[in-house]
Amino acid sequence: MTDELEQLQSIFHTLDETDRAAILAFAQFLAQRAAAPPIFPTPVVSPAVSEPARPEEPQPIARPESESVIKALKRLSATYPMLNKNELLGETSDLVTQHVVMGRDKLEVIDTLEAVFQRHYQDYLDGFDAETLES
Repeated sequence: MTDELEQLQSIFHTLDETDRAAILAFAQFLAQRAAAPPIFPTPVVSPAVSEPARPEEPQPIARPESESVIKALKRLSATYPMLNKNELLGETSDLVTQHVVMGRDKLEVIDTLEAVFQRHYQDYLDGFDAETLES
């Protein structure tokens, strides 16, 4: 761990302010994702009685007037706790990078993040529809 920390510090000090901000934003995102509770806890089901699974509903959190991209990501993660964050990681980290490193407008990025979460939620719901058809 010490070697990794020293290597990270060495790299960090060679970066300009924008790249340092990108590294910090991404590290905050990874820390938030790692601290999240398990997405799908193991249910305890009696072998004799099994109710059909029902999709979880989003927990809507109002979008503040002024919000950073990272805070929007945290808000959307809390709004859609049923989604697998690992499946969202590639797309969401690309958007964070586009904002922090490439200067893409934060409102545009937040709008796109909301669309990404909504699309993944629709995929989640479609999975329940497919299970119902198979039963």
